[in-house]
Order: sequence, then structure tokens, then C-alpha cells
Amino acid sequence: MQCATVKPGVECVFMKKTGCSYNGGACHTIVENCEGCTRIVVFETGKYCSSFPSPAQKWQKGVCPMSSHVKKMQKTEGQKLNPLKASKRNAGKK
Repeated sequence: MQCATVKPGVECVFMKKTGCSYNGGACHTIVENCEGCTRIVVFETGKYCSSFPSPAQKWQKGVCPMSSHVKKMQKTEGQKLNPLKASKRNAGKK
């Protein structure tokens, strides 16, 4: 159904015949960490995330999994090698 509370005209899985069934009865606005993300949608009532109804919860345990503006860190440097595997690789190169 289409949202009738804060995002008028947008398809929402939480919208029921009795109103918004999400916690608190409406989606929550974005948090400061969301600024710069491409998933932000602006409505008359404020800025909202197009992926999550409560963006603050996604930032509680670190980086939001859907954030488009934060680069993911790769653990290539400092990666430990198993000494047994390393010796087998070296033996195979001879």
C-alpha cells in the first residue's frame, strides 16, 4: 500500500488499512551519519531513507550496510598467513 503518513505516494510494506504498522506509527528521519548518501529522499515532512524506516538503528553497530557514501575498508594489509600454507607455496615454486 502507499504511505499516507510521512511519505505520501510511496509504496510501503508497513502501511496497512489501519495505518502505519511500523514502530511508532511512522518512519523516522535520517541521522547525521546518513548525510551524503544517495538513498535519501526528501519530502515535505523531512529527509527519509528509501531503504530503512529507522536509519538510526542501522548506524548503532557501525556503518550502515546500505550506505553509498562510506567506503568499505579492505583488510589486505596486515593479513596473517598460515605458516604451513606459506611453506607449501614456496616449496611448489621451486
